[in-house]
Order: sequence, then structure tokens, then C-alpha cells
Amino acid sequence: MKIGTFSKQNNLTIDSIRHYMELSLILPEKQGGHYDFDDRCQRDLEDIFSLKDMGFTLNEIKTIFKYKRLGKLTHYKEDEYYVSLFTNKLDSLSRDIEILSRYKANIEVKLKDITSISKFENYRMGVNLKALDILCCHICSGHLILVDGSIDNNQIINGKLKCNCGEEYIIESGILCWCKEKLDKDFDYEEEYTKHLSEYIYLTDSTFIDNLNKGLEWTYKKIGLSSFRGKILLELGTGFGYFLRYIYNDLPDDCLYIAVDHNINKQRFLKSILEKSGCRKNIFFISSDFLKIPIRNKSIDILLDISGTSNYSFENSDFLLKLTDNYIKDNAYLIGSYILFKNFSRNSLIDECYRKNFHLENIKDSISKLKYKLIDESISDYIEKGGKYENYFVKGEKVFSYIYYGER
Repeated sequence: MKIGTFSKQNNLTIDSIRHYMELSLILPEKQGGHYDFDDRCQRDLEDIFSLKDMGFTLNEIKTIFKYKRLGKLTHYKEDEYYVSLFTNKLDSLSRDIEILSRYKANIEVKLKDITSISKFENYRMGVNLKALDILCCHICSGHLILVDGSIDNNQIINGKLKCNCGEEYIIESGILCWCKEKLDKDFDYEEEYTKHLSEYIYLTDSTFIDNLNKGLEWTYKKIGLSSFRGKILLELGTGFGYFLRYIYNDLPDDCLYIAVDHNINKQRFLKSILEKSGCRKNIFFISSDFLKIPIRNKSIDILLDISGTSNYSFENSDFLLKLTDNYIKDNAYLIGSYILFKNFSRNSLIDECYRKNFHLENIKDSISKLKYKLIDESISDYIEKGGKYENYFVKGEKVFSYIYYGER
């Protein structure tokens, strides 16, 4: 019979039949331009099915068929061979079952642990009443007074802060909002972020992600989180909170971490994740423009510039840290991570007027002018591929990251 009939009779695709032919597991006779599949082909195929049902791979079956076709063993020797073959396979399967059972038990234990962690009672993060001391009106630098609000465990969840000049600042869902973007309460950001993260990992070049992870780990090991005790930290451009979540559990309980981003919906997502962590830290979410953060001058001990300057520089020529230096104390630490270019292509996505803040020497010089002294630094390998979500450079350009740790 022809291959089409043979495949239908055995409920297989024609591609499967051809694959078995390529492995010489079935040997039809070629007649003219077609192959003829006879009873011997059928018996070989049934043997393949039988051996696959016992867990043999196609390569193992190929070896078995070599013995069957070339050995021409006596009945006694044939039985002896198959007894040995099946005994060895049975032993192998028994070992596999033992290993898989151990894997299964380990997964069950891990699931139980995760489930127990997931049962932590969520707590509500808001604006700590003590944090009001560092706030001021961005318009006149006056004091802000809480005139209306709901408070839970010394945290302002919803409310209004007012200055004598008439300017008002809204606290909504535990986030101090002073930006044009509105909170979308109906959008499931946690679900969307989970989908985004899976897609990000799948569509981003693995070397790019490796560099990102190496940078986070280098920073974690260098900064010494115990030195943050009693300090006020400011992160410019928190985004989805990759850095904050990397160090979150080890943050001192008495430090205040101010997370600033203009995208209030990303902050809502990050806040919801931290609320479910079972670990309470003092995080103050502010949604505002970097240049209009309603905090007092010279109030920040540690500045965290984790790609904040780089993202700002895609559309601005000024050096962000110079524009926000009024928030930072004269004696302070800087932890910065910067996206830099080794070269720019003719068709670069970075306009020429913005490129200076993507040059290593310019970043070093700009930081030095703010009187920071280098403690340590790290330069990553060059990257030539990004992905769907890291699409700020084009073919022919090489980018890398520079991590700076310094004080003044």
C-alpha cells in the first residue's frame, strides 16, 4: 500500500512515517516513484509501538532492530537477549521512578511552603505619619498639614495635605499623588505585570538579562544595607521596583525609602506586591515629576539612581542628578546604574542632542561635579541585542551598564 493509506491505517501522520523511514525502523520497497508498505512494514511498526509503550526511545529501538535483523539469533539466544534487554530497562525505569518520586516529594514540600507564605495577612501600606516631617509644598516650601484622611496603623491611606498657599496634595490608596496621571482602580496590574514579566524574559536577549542580574547582585553586595539604618533613601524612577524588591527584605526597619515615579499605576502594582510579602518596611510612594517632588531640601541621605537618569536622558539633555541635587544632603551616598553606549550608529534612536548622558566619561564627570567621590564601580560586558522591551539601540550599536557607588 502507499504511504497515505499506511499512515491512515495506523493513525499516524505521513511525517511520522517518513521519520521512521529515515531511522531505518521501517523499510518499505521503492517501486517507481512510490514506496510500497507491506506486512513486514506493519509488523515493524507494531514492534515500534510496543517498545515505545515500554519507554524505549527511538534510538534504543533502532539498536534493538539491529539485533533483530542482523543477529538472526537462535530462539534460545533471542529469548536470552530480550530477557536481558527488558530486565535492564525495568531497572532503569525503577531508578527513574525513584528519582521522580523524590522530585515530586520535594515539589510538594516547596508548594506547601509557598502556600503557607502566601497565607500571610496582607497589610496596608500608606504614608507613615512620621514621614510628613520631610514634606513641604513644592510651590512655596511651606508646611503641609493633613486636613482630611483615613488612617490605619499610623499610615495615611487616603487623605488630603494642604499648604497655607492653597496648594493641595492628594493621598490615594496609600500613594502621595502629585502628577497628571490618574490611578486606574479597575485595571489588574498584578496580572498584567505577571504576563509582562514572562514575555520580557522570553523576548529579551539572555545576555542582556544576565548583565542586569549581575548588576543587581554586585550592588547588593557592595552597598552594605546595614549602613542604611536610620537613613532616608530616595529612588528616582522606581518603575516596577526591580531594585527595591531585590533588597527589600534586608532593608533596615528604621530607614525610610522614598519611591518616586511619574507612573502611578506602576506604583500601585509595586505597592500591592510588597503588601503581600509578609515583610513590613517603611516605603513612601510618591507619584510626581522628578523636579517637583514635595520634599524638603537637604533631606535625603542616600540617592538611588537606578537607570532614572538614563531613562530621563532619552528625552532630556540636562543631567537629572544636577536638577534634583537640592533634595540631597551635603554628606550623602550615591548608588547609580547607567545605560551607556560604546558607539552610535547613523540610524541611532538617540537624538544627537541627548547623547552626552550616554557616554561613560560624561557620566563620571557630571557625578564628580556634584562632589561625589568614588568608592567602587562596575562596568558590564557589551550588549548588541536587546529585545522587544529593550529596543532603545539598533544593529551596530554596543551598549553596557555602569554602576557607581560613591559619597560626598
